[in-house]
Amino acid sequence: MTRPRGGAAIAVAALVAVTGCTAEQTGGASGPARSGSGGAALAAADSLTVKGRAPKTGYSRERFGTAWADTDSNSCDTRDDILKRDLKQVRFTGGSCKVSYGLLDPDPYSGKDITYRRGRSQVDIDHVVALSDAWQKGAKYWDASKRIALANDPLNLLAVDASTNRGKGDGDAATWLPPNKSYRCAYVAAQVAVKKKYGLWVTAAERAAMKKVLAGCPDQKLPAGGNPTTAPERFRAR
Repeated sequence: MTRPRGGAAIAVAALVAVTGCTAEQTGGASGPARSGSGGAALAAADSLTVKGRAPKTGYSRERFGTAWADTDSNSCDTRDDILKRDLKQVRFTGGSCKVSYGLLDPDPYSGKDITYRRGRSQVDIDHVVALSDAWQKGAKYWDASKRIALANDPLNLLAVDASTNRGKGDGDAATWLPPNKSYRCAYVAAQVAVKKKYGLWVTAAERAAMKKVLAGCPDQKLPAGGNPTTAPERFRAR
C-alpha cells in the first residue's frame, strides 16, 4: 500500500487511489512493493490465524514506544517520512525532513483532495492495522522492540484525511472500511499483509469481511516490504 519516493510516487499514488483493487506498486528501501501472483491477498487472508479478540486491558500508546520514532535511522521521524512519500508538491522547512506543505491528491479513504500545512494539518498518518487492534490480537505478548517496529513500519502507515480517519478508531475490517469503495481492496490487502508479516491473528468476522472485499478483486496482490519486525535496541517502550 505504500508508495515509492520521488516522481514515480506521484503517478503510482494517483493510480492506486483511483483504481483501488488493480494498481501495482514498486517501492524503495523504506516502502513496500507489490509482489506475489494474482490472488495473493485473498490466499493470505485465508491463511491468517483465527481467534477471539483478547481484552484491551493494559493497552496504551506508550506500549508501542515514542510516536514516530526514527527506527530506519535516516534522521527524519516516521511521520515526515510518510508525508514525503504520500503527498505531492511537497515543501520543507529547515532542511529536507520537516514537511511544511503538500497535497493529498486524492485522499485514499475519502477520495477528496486534502491540503497539508504543518501546524494546522487536515492529514493524519493512519496505522492501517490500528495499534489497539494489534494489541488485542497478539501484540500484547510481544517484546517492546516488535511493537515499536509495527508502530513505525511504512507497510502499516498511510497519509489520510484526518476527519475520515477519526471515524475509524481501532476498527478492523469487520467494523470499518474506507468510504471510498475503490480503495477498499488495497486497504484490506494492506491489513492482511501487516497481520501476516507480524503474526497477528484475526477474528472470524474480520477474516470473513476481508475475504468478502477481496473476492471482488481476486487478482489483488499482497503488499510487501517495509521495515524489519524488530526495532533497533536504542528504542524503548513501556
